[in-house]
Amino acid sequence: MPEAAGAVAAAAVADRLHGSKEDRKLAIVLVGLPARGKTFTAVKLTRYLCWLGHETRHFNVGKYRRLKHGANLSADFFRDDNPEGIEARNEVAALAMEDMLDWMHGGGQVGIFDATNSTRKRRCMLMKMAEGNCKIIFLETICNDPSIIERNIRLKIQQSPDYADQPDYEAGLQDFMERLMNYEKVYEPVGEGSYIKMIDMVKGQGGQLQVNSHLTPRPILLTRHGESLHNVRGRVGGDTVLSEAGELYAKKLANFIEKRLKSEKTATIWTSTLQRTILTASPILGFPKIQWRALDEINSGVCDGMTYEEIKKTMPEEFESRRKDKLRYHYPRGESCLDVIQRLEPVIIELERQRAPVVVISHQAVLRALYAYFADRPLREVPDIEMPLHTIIEIQMGVTGVEEKRYKFMD
Repeated sequence: MPEAAGAVAAAAVADRLHGSKEDRKLAIVLVGLPARGKTFTAVKLTRYLCWLGHETRHFNVGKYRRLKHGANLSADFFRDDNPEGIEARNEVAALAMEDMLDWMHGGGQVGIFDATNSTRKRRCMLMKMAEGNCKIIFLETICNDPSIIERNIRLKIQQSPDYADQPDYEAGLQDFMERLMNYEKVYEPVGEGSYIKMIDMVKGQGGQLQVNSHLTPRPILLTRHGESLHNVRGRVGGDTVLSEAGELYAKKLANFIEKRLKSEKTATIWTSTLQRTILTASPILGFPKIQWRALDEINSGVCDGMTYEEIKKTMPEEFESRRKDKLRYHYPRGESCLDVIQRLEPVIIELERQRAPVVVISHQAVLRALYAYFADRPLREVPDIEMPLHTIIEIQMGVTGVEEKRYKFMD
């Protein structure tokens, strides 16, 4: 399947093309042969663009086909010389496109149209339907690695609703291979309209979006720094050292990480550039440490070092503005939560690219934004996501989605 980083990078390109105006509508139309990771890519695109604040929805044409014609369709349905099958597939594609356009007219911004869309005729039909309604970008996923394709086919037989009622794996495999050959006979690479190609790194061509292909399950561990002196005093921001409780947590965290990741020699520890995260990471031995300025806490501007009571007393209008809209509130000479989300884009892309576990030691506002991305939480919820001190949130990334565990070490 296309590497997650490729999907996120493509989403970042789409985000720039989409722009910031509320009235802009964009359809990202997936193109590719079966077992090339289109649905996986669509899910990543949807999550990432939602995280950036765009109203985004995933439209899977396969679901429309199963609803209208059932899941137990043989490979004959997908033959290029089966006019009834071609008509039926075009019909469900049109239904999905109509639903997507109706959703856009109701306020939706970015629709992810997930199907093979493997012929110019099908893509021209979609472009004609989109004319006057939305822009279209084709996103073609290309994989030339036989071992990756073989693994994807195996997952397809095991997990696709099309084969849920097929107890015989070999029979399902034979049917899918026939279906795949039917698509390969008529497949036409994208060359029309606006498009992005995601091609495996070995065979990729210059000027195209080139990515490796992997779906290696690996954990991402998120934790705030140990309690700092400013935490004890209830003060915003700053760059203070750890309290005694914070130092104790740093030792407990080190013990946990060394046991949890003892067999993961390529794991890395990421911190911000502020000393409370660096000090929290210092007892952890045996793993490389990387400092990211993008992981620094939200810049509280002129409010840095103040308590919220002091802000309320000396700057009541600012206090009230923040209370009314924590997501968009911009500290004077500082940042908003939305600013933090925007600067985390390269961190997200790099996290998605990693094959080994990563421990992120950062700050409350930053971790809320990162967690919201991986947990697929709405943007409006980011400022209120619970992110307690002295707690590790382990996010397991894998084929079946995201699983979460929390470890609380201290009250």
